[in-house]
Amino acid sequence: MQNQPSPLILTFGPADPVGALGVHADLNVFAMHACHGLSVVTGLLVADSARVDDVQPVDHSLVVHQARMLLEDMPIAAIKVGTLATLEQVAAVAEIVSDYADVPLVLDPFTSSLPDWGVRDDDLLTLLHQLLVPQASVLMLSQPELARFADCWRDPTSEAPLQDDVDELTALGCGHVLVTGIGGGDGVRANNLYDRDGLAASLSWGQHFPGPFVGAGNTLSAALAAGMARGATAADALAAAQDYTSGALQHACRFGMGRLIPNKLYRAPGGAC
Repeated sequence: MQNQPSPLILTFGPADPVGALGVHADLNVFAMHACHGLSVVTGLLVADSARVDDVQPVDHSLVVHQARMLLEDMPIAAIKVGTLATLEQVAAVAEIVSDYADVPLVLDPFTSSLPDWGVRDDDLLTLLHQLLVPQASVLMLSQPELARFADCWRDPTSEAPLQDDVDELTALGCGHVLVTGIGGGDGVRANNLYDRDGLAASLSWGQHFPGPFVGAGNTLSAALAAGMARGATAADALAAAQDYTSGALQHACRFGMGRLIPNKLYRAPGGAC
């Protein structure tokens, strides 16, 4: 018998039967980075490779029970929070992670492929903004998601530079804001990492992947959490995570008649789909 040598990462998110999203996807990514994943399920998806047809949220008390049992038993090196289903879940998870302020927290709460959870979007966004963003080591969101999120603190009819919206989030206490898919004049897209001092890193996507994909962002945020669990800075973890995600997209698989699934096992021996 030996003590657990691999970093443990606690992930919150939905259970996806396809394995493209949520905790199922996270566990594969963590394993490929020599980390062990602990999962707390926030919702049950009815899905195939083309779409998510239905979502059944898990009661927030069960979310708390799942997490507390794990946290009271094992030391964790990082936390990833994905899509949360209800206002009660957001409040409960925020309280849980507040007890582990020294543990890196990657917050990736937006998944465009999921249907309506049955709660007002603006209420959920407001609570995320108030309770979880201030605790995040890295908040990851796309440029359109950032624009939508900014409705929490400014008039939805107004426009502001991206940097102003990022400054709002870092002023709350968020360590870094990762904005994905920022377009440049040459058509190349980049993932930009910001901190309180401004732009900390900008990594371009040097290759265009045909897609469409489901789970690309999930793959990136899980790899980022794994890098930080192993002690890397946010900027160094992002560089490694983007390289890994590029390979997963390049080796993506079509399991059915729907979208391509990033191949999270492509680096493993015989890592074909």
